[in-house]
Amino acid sequence: EVFQTRLGALRLEELIGKPYGSRIQCSKGNVIVLDMTPEIWTLLLPHRTQILYGPDISMILMNLQLRSGSLVIEAGTGSGSLSHSIARTIAPNGKLFTFDFHEKRVEIARKEFREHKIDSIVNVQQRDVCNEGFQCLEPLKVDAVFLDLPNPWEAIESAQRVLKNGGKICCFSPCIEQVQRSCQMLAKLNFLDIETIECVLRPYEIRKASYEKLKFCDTAKDELFPNHQPNQNDKCSTNEDHTHIDNDNAINDTNKRLRILDEEKNDDQKSENDEKIVKDNEVINYWVTYMNTEITGHSGFLTFATNFIC
Repeated sequence: EVFQTRLGALRLEELIGKPYGSRIQCSKGNVIVLDMTPEIWTLLLPHRTQILYGPDISMILMNLQLRSGSLVIEAGTGSGSLSHSIARTIAPNGKLFTFDFHEKRVEIARKEFREHKIDSIVNVQQRDVCNEGFQCLEPLKVDAVFLDLPNPWEAIESAQRVLKNGGKICCFSPCIEQVQRSCQMLAKLNFLDIETIECVLRPYEIRKASYEKLKFCDTAKDELFPNHQPNQNDKCSTNEDHTHIDNDNAINDTNKRLRILDEEKNDDQKSENDEKIVKDNEVINYWVTYMNTEITGHSGFLTFATNFIC
């Protein structure tokens, strides 16, 4: 089988037996054999549902305080994007119990977990947790619960019964109305530290720019503007101690000087004056950054809370 890449055709049999990190020669360059990671799988997996991507996944793992040995419930297996990242985080002694109501998706996910050799960490089951709850896990107590459901508030009470005191819960919802109902249920069940987060990417582009540094000479005003003849309006009206300045005359004088400057830029003396003002320009390089006008990344809202049992 041949796989077409931007660097040319790649024969897949050439990858068999190659250690990770090896370079494979194609017609227009080399490709590198990489080991499977959750990040790569998220980018390449076959989509059976909408999936979570890196920014949301990293926020979930951090706020749920997952670590090696954690026991985690995931409701809404979907395409298994988050499942792979959780499995890597809680390995080797942790356990992920992931549920989905769709039988076909469960079968495909179980097959993928087995192929990726994480089936010893991930237990996937078909179950409608909104109606049936998590009684199948009782009396087990888990460290964290993640709900990616259309109606997560319907599963929060059941999730609380299998969540440790001080355990974390996260609800992922695309719409703010879902967030409102989830927060109301969390508050009703005495969850603490309720907060909602939206992960929005704001990429900045960095590039190098350059400009010419101007060097000004100490040239007298009369030398720079030889055609300018002072008139009566150029003189400042003074009072008895010669300290009062007529503001109107000063403004008129400034406007006339600006008009003179514009006229001289259009006559034959422009190049001569430029040579007197600017000499030996120095090019300066510096780094600049600007924000992309298209801000992307919204996939939904993440609502976090801490279980508290009196």
